[in-house]
Formats: sequence, structure tokens, C-alpha cells
Amino acid sequence: MPIVVTLDVMLARRKMRSRELAPLAGITEQNLSLLKSGKVKGVRFDTLERICTALQCQPGDILTYEVDETPTPPD
Repeated sequence: MPIVVTLDVMLARRKMRSRELAPLAGITEQNLSLLKSGKVKGVRFDTLERICTALQCQPGDILTYEVDETPTPPD
């Protein structure tokens, strides 16, 4: 998937643990772990807003788009 979650990097920069962020973002530690690992299909904007507020960052600081270099075969 070309969207990469770099939440762990921002947590390290802010010297914050997932267990501290989870209640501030209003999500469980388990769901935060799934988000960090990139195993989720989506994230609600209000959750993203609370994460960014707690970490004092922008969405682009924790989500990046990486172009997939694998060529797509023609139909």
C-alpha cells in the first residue's frame, strides 16, 4: 500500500509512548498498535485530529505517500 504510517517515528520524536497517546486520542492501545503497524484500512478524521493535537503535528508528519514502483501489467 502506498500510504505509510510513520506514527512510531513521531512518538519517538515527542518522547511519548503509545500507552500515553491512546487515552489522549480516544482509542485503545490495541487499535493504536494496529495503526502504527499499518494494518488498518482507514482512520477517522476525528481520530487523526486527536492524534495530531496530542503530538502537536500535522497529518503529513505521521502519514506519507510512497509511489509503488512495481509496473502494473496491461489488461
